[in-house]
Order: sequence, then C-alpha cells, then structure tokens
Amino acid sequence: MKAEQDLVHTSCSSVGSGDEFTKLNRKIDLKLIPIITMLYLCCFLYIAGMAVDLKLTGMRYQLAAAAFFITYSLLEIPCSVVLKLLRPSIWIASITLIWGIVMVSMAFVKTWQGLVIARLFLGVAESGLAPASNFIITLWYRRDNQARPIAFYFSSATLAGVFGGLLAFCIEKMNGHVPLGGLHGWSWIFLLEGLLTIVVALVAFRVMIDVEREHLIEVLRRDTVGEPSYFEMKFVWDTLRNPKSWLQTVIYIGLTIPLYSFTLFLPTIIHALGFSATKAQLLTIPPYAAGCLSTNAFGALSDRAHKRGPFVAGLCLLGIAGYTLLLAIDPMMQPAVGYAACVIAALGMFPCVPLTLAWSAGNSGGSLHKAVIFALMGTGSGLSGICASFIYRTQDTPRFRLGHSVAIGCLCITFLGSSFAAIMYRRLNQAKERSYAEKNIVLNTKASELGVNFPVFRCVPRQKRLDILRTNRKPTTDMWSDCG
Repeated sequence: MKAEQDLVHTSCSSVGSGDEFTKLNRKIDLKLIPIITMLYLCCFLYIAGMAVDLKLTGMRYQLAAAAFFITYSLLEIPCSVVLKLLRPSIWIASITLIWGIVMVSMAFVKTWQGLVIARLFLGVAESGLAPASNFIITLWYRRDNQARPIAFYFSSATLAGVFGGLLAFCIEKMNGHVPLGGLHGWSWIFLLEGLLTIVVALVAFRVMIDVEREHLIEVLRRDTVGEPSYFEMKFVWDTLRNPKSWLQTVIYIGLTIPLYSFTLFLPTIIHALGFSATKAQLLTIPPYAAGCLSTNAFGALSDRAHKRGPFVAGLCLLGIAGYTLLLAIDPMMQPAVGYAACVIAALGMFPCVPLTLAWSAGNSGGSLHKAVIFALMGTGSGLSGICASFIYRTQDTPRFRLGHSVAIGCLCITFLGSSFAAIMYRRLNQAKERSYAEKNIVLNTKASELGVNFPVFRCVPRQKRLDILRTNRKPTTDMWSDCG
C-alpha cells in the first residue's frame, strides 16, 4: 500500500527511545487488536438449530455448510489484491458490514435452498476478513512478535463457540413465542447477531487505525531488510512458485480440516455421547473455553521462545491424542472419557492455527508476499471447509469413525510437515549466516527485489539483524534465532 511504501523511504531518526516504542506498542494493542477481535468474533457466531424448520434431512445440512466455503475459497486471493489497493480500515469494516447484512437476511430464510444461497453470499462477504486481519497485524508487529496478537484475535473464534452454544440454548427458548412475525429461535439468533455485526462494523469505520507513522517506520526499519514495498506481479508469481509457500499451505490445510469439522459438528459429537440436544449445546462451552485459553497462552509462549515449528508439532500430537481417544472408546459406554477427549483435541488444535499464520508471515518477504501467501492458505482452508462438511455423516453415529480418522490423518500430515519445515528453515538460516560471513554482504537498492532470497533474510529474526548491517559487523551465532 502507498502509505507503507512512503514510510520505507522515510528517515528513521524520528523514532524515540525503547520505552517510547514499548508505550506505542501498547497503544497499538489497545487500538487495533480489540476491534479486529470483535469483528472476527461477530463473523464466527454460527448457530445450528434450524434442521426441523428447514427440513435439513439427509445431506442438506452438509450442503448448506459447504456452500459457504465455495465462494469463500474462490475469492480469497482477489480480496487480498483489493486489500493492497484500499485502506485496511475501510476494507475490513466494509466486508464486515456486508456480512452483517447477509446475516440479518438469513433470519428470514424459509427453505433449505434459501439457506444455501444465503451461505454462498456469506462466503463472499467473509472471504476477505481473515487474510485482511492477518495482513494488517503483520504490518504493525515485528515478525518475532506476531504470534501473540494473531492468537488473541483468533481466540475470538473460540469465544464465538462459547457464546454460540449459550445463545443457541437461550434464544431457542424464544421459539415462536416472541412477536415480529413469529420468528423461530434460530431466526432470532441470526437477526440479533447480524445487527450486532452491523453495529461493530460501523464503529470500526471510525475507530480502526491504518497507520501510526513513527511506529510503522520503526517496524519496517528493523524487520523489512530485503523486502519489496511496491507492487509488481513478479512478486506474486515468485510466491506461488516458492515450494515453501505450498509447504506452509499443506501444514495449514492439515489443521483446518479437523478444526472446521470440530466447529461444525461438536454439538453432534457431544449429542452422540448420550446427552440431550439442548444439553449438548451447553456442553460445547468448556471445549471452546479451553481452546481460547490455550490459544492465547501458546501464542505468548511462542513469541517469548522465538519458535513456531516445535509448538505446532507438539500441539498436533495433543490434538491427535484427543481424536484417538474419541476413536477408541464406545461413546455410549464412556461418555465422560469422550467428552474429555473433545477438550483435549480443542487444547491442541486451536493454538496451531495462529502459530502457523505467524510462522508463514515471518518467513515471507515483503507485504505483497504476505498477502499472497495468506490468500493461498485461505483458499486451501476454504477447500478444507468443503471437505470438513462431509466427513461426519449421519450413518456413522455414534462412533463417527470416518470423521475422527480423517482428523487424525490430517493432524499427522501437519505434524510431519511442521517438523520438516522447522528443520529446513533452521538449515537455511545456518546457510545464510555462512554466506553473509563469507561474502561480507552490503545492502544495495536491488536487495528489496530479492525478498526471502536476500542472503541476510532470516526466519523470524531477533532485533539485532539490522544493527549488524549498519555497523558492517559479521554475525555471530548468538546474534540470530532459529525460526524452527
């Protein structure tokens, strides 16, 4: 974006002391993250409970769920390109406003075909939110500090599960007993959530920030050596041709298939443990609450340790353990164990998503590369949503062997992929250290075109990298962190 490009060429002498920088960081935390979190929360408040009224029999529920992901995945990359042309505050608030309007219209759906159409439009509206939110955070925070803010706003998706289960339990009691056309309980849920989303979007137009000059200068000065700040299609093709982009996408897809199926079918899984449908809605709250706490805790720990891969791989094993328990037990005979397995799976899966997003952003050179890889991963996650909509079938109740097995397989792929990526990035870092030391690299104007191929580009570096370049000192081992 133009503001970013202008700042790259601005003198950094205006940046204050370390204490001033810390205060400014806290200011950004207070002004940016809460509004993004609220927008994301509104867009993840999904509610079931309409199966009887809309005759969602057979595969109709799965088709309605999958319809959202069709348009969502198709429009991820175009939305990321548009984001580069508009102010983030305008773009994010606009698509959230459209989302709220579509949500309100869903309250008046009368047939399952109408629900499918509404879900298609919902995918159009929401396709730009997640990549835009991730992208703007990567502009405001250094690469080794991005996991915490991404984890904080992503945890709103787990909060949506908490509020969604509570709303489903409470508002369905209004079923047809409240005026306004005799709306069913689920219609009231969509109506109220849609109106709330519209209000939040309108507030975002006024309070969401785009740029704080001194802060962004300092972030770019410290963390964007060798990264392009202008638009050229060759950077898009470079990202798409880079095997690391596809490796990160595969890792992300391996997470999103079990994650989407978990959020879509958790009430169904708990109901199959022998609990009533109403109680199952309430029992979805603890797994989501556990996922929220785990997401924020591991996001902060990952930033503190300057590591991504080991956390992703380790948490995948925790998710695999949860699904293995679900697969191994008889849900009707051991409902408590099955429910505990749901909590364990949530503890492992949810934190992996923001960690993988921060990992991918940290290993991408330049804002355009970040936008493209976020869109690529988002497209993959949209396709994952289509797959996730069909792996928990009615005929598999109550064991759901197919669904649990697919989740385990996907998490195994992510475990292997993240382990391989951590080792690969570590070796690349070591090779670039040797190259820098041997060739005594000096920055020049062409460096910005090399992106991740620039010899001193490091995966999730510490802040000492630019000090080395300014003083022409050779790096030592303790001056670098390994991104793995």
